[in-house]
Amino acid sequence: MTERVQVHEPFVDPAQQHAADMLGMYIFLASEIMLFGGLFAVLFVCRLLHPQEIAAASKELHLWIGGINTAILLTSSLAVAIAVQLARQGSRRAVAISLAAAAALGAGFLILKAVEYRLEYSDGLLPGFSTASKFANPATHLFMNIYLIATVLHAVHLSIGILLLAGLVWKLLRRSLQVPKRASVIAVSGLYWHLVDVIWIFLYPALYLIR
Repeated sequence: MTERVQVHEPFVDPAQQHAADMLGMYIFLASEIMLFGGLFAVLFVCRLLHPQEIAAASKELHLWIGGINTAILLTSSLAVAIAVQLARQGSRRAVAISLAAAAALGAGFLILKAVEYRLEYSDGLLPGFSTASKFANPATHLFMNIYLIATVLHAVHLSIGILLLAGLVWKLLRRSLQVPKRASVIAVSGLYWHLVDVIWIFLYPALYLIR
């Protein structure tokens, strides 16, 4: 099916409207990259200054939980990518199913992350929360602070993404969001979801695999 795009003022053709949509989203995504880039920079410096302490702290993290969550988010990105292609073909119900699957996978990620936090709390690894601390030195404490800030910030972004996808599913089921006329809405939302997934792809080795 040929993609039919609904053009809104002040745009005069679909290509111009699509370019404007993408530019706005790219600027937003760039700001998010700068936010997480600062955390990666701090982590990199800490790794250079305290390699042994940071490696020892990383070994305390639950590698298998992080690995499962990585697979979950990669699968969710595939579901969103499929939804974008289906939206361009006008398959409304199939798009809703794909987006709902991605949102459910995202929720699964958060549940598993909550389980991991509970284990880390019991192990005395969460700064500011655990009563019996395992922090052997300030560098270990700093690493766990960075870990907590980065993963909580990522979880907040993921929660926003889940709500975004759920809202799209609701609109698709109510037929208030028409595809392929509004396929760009699915595509722009998909870019946000992919960014959240890519951030985790970098967080996982930066936090869990530096052992």
